[in-house]
Amino acid sequence: MKIILLAPMDIEQEKALKAIAQIPNLQNDYEVIVSGIGRESTAKTLMHLPEHDVCILLGFAAIVGKESNLPHELQFGKPIEITKATLYGYEGGLFENGAPITTVAKTTLPALASLTSDKFVRTTDLAEQTVVNMEDYTFMYLKKPQDFIVRIISDFLPHETEIDFFEEVKSINFIEAIKTIETSLT
Repeated sequence: MKIILLAPMDIEQEKALKAIAQIPNLQNDYEVIVSGIGRESTAKTLMHLPEHDVCILLGFAAIVGKESNLPHELQFGKPIEITKATLYGYEGGLFENGAPITTVAKTTLPALASLTSDKFVRTTDLAEQTVVNMEDYTFMYLKKPQDFIVRIISDFLPHETEIDFFEEVKSINFIEAIKTIETSLT
C-alpha cells in the first residue's frame, strides 16, 4: 500500500523518515510530506496530495495532565491515536462547522480526543488526557474513511516551567508509531 505520512513540522518528517529507515522489511511504501502547522496549511496540503491508499497525520501533541499521574501508555514519547476531534476558539475562518468529529480506531494505540486551536492553548480547564494541537480537526474534517491520526506525546499541559520544545523532543523516536502503523495496515 502507498501510505502518506503527513507531518506538520520538518522535525516530525525527519523522525518519521529515520524510523522508517530503521525497520527492515516494510510491507508498505511510505512518503512523508510536511504540511506546515495549523488548520489552513493542513487543508491546503490535503487537497494536493499525490495518489495514495491511506493518509496518516503523524506528529507531536501536548496532553493535559501531569506525566506522573498518567498511565504508562500516555507517557512522554508514546504514540496515541486520535478518534475524536473538537475545535477550540472557533472563529469560522475556514469551512469547518466546529461540531465534534468522531471516527473508529484503526490501530491498537490508546484512542484519545483532541482539541484543535488556532492559538496555543494555555487554559487549565481541560479534561485530563485531552490532546491539544493545531491540525487534527481539519484533518478529520477532510480525511477519507481509511485515514487516521497518530500523535506522539511531546509535552504535558499546563507546563509547570517554560520549555524549549525542540530540546524536549530531541530524544523522541517514532519507531513504535511506525511499527504500529505497519501492523495496522497489513
